[in-house]
Amino acid sequence: MPRPTRRRKPYIVVFCEGESEQAYTDFLKKEFRDVASIKRPSSTGLFEEADNKFKKDKAYRDYAEVTDEVWFFFDVETKDIGLWDARMKIIKRLRSLRKKSGIKVRLLMTTGCIEYWLLLHEERYAPPIQTVAEKQRVIDHLLSKEPNYQKGDVAVTAKIAKNYPTAVINAKQTVFNLLPQGLPGLEDTDERNRWLCQKCLTFSTVYEAIDFLTSLQ
Repeated sequence: MPRPTRRRKPYIVVFCEGESEQAYTDFLKKEFRDVASIKRPSSTGLFEEADNKFKKDKAYRDYAEVTDEVWFFFDVETKDIGLWDARMKIIKRLRSLRKKSGIKVRLLMTTGCIEYWLLLHEERYAPPIQTVAEKQRVIDHLLSKEPNYQKGDVAVTAKIAKNYPTAVINAKQTVFNLLPQGLPGLEDTDERNRWLCQKCLTFSTVYEAIDFLTSLQ
């Protein structure tokens, strides 16, 4: 009887806005290493960074045909509202790099600051998170639960991240709660993502990456 062939693990490239997103990505890379190959650049940077990497960097350009997904892990803020059209052009270019079936692009978005996503690992709430003061209140609230937290701290971030099943439940609810306010739908679509990026209400879609990874197990 022939031996069954091993299924190739999805190859995922993650572009992170900051060191905290990188630390969380490193947790996902380790936690789901049996089912996915996750790569991230050592530098931070989002859409322009990805565009340049896949155009000019041989380590990315030559792997485009085996890249299954590209993720952008970032905060949604009012200052970025006008950037959607330029970012969408890059997303479309990335999708077209793999000829056979296209590259899936996921936007792992959290309103205001990543600390809100981390707080969803502990509790469900949805305060406004746009002003500097509002972001600081979220950070202070996280520090009340995890006093050792610092941006980019790999060990503490991993400690928080281990409770990701709770975060997935809570984050799904934050998106569902936006339906009465005009969210086009729960499905990951360009129309939905544009609305989320431009309305800047409180939510996180990072759970979609974790849902995908757990579905591979």
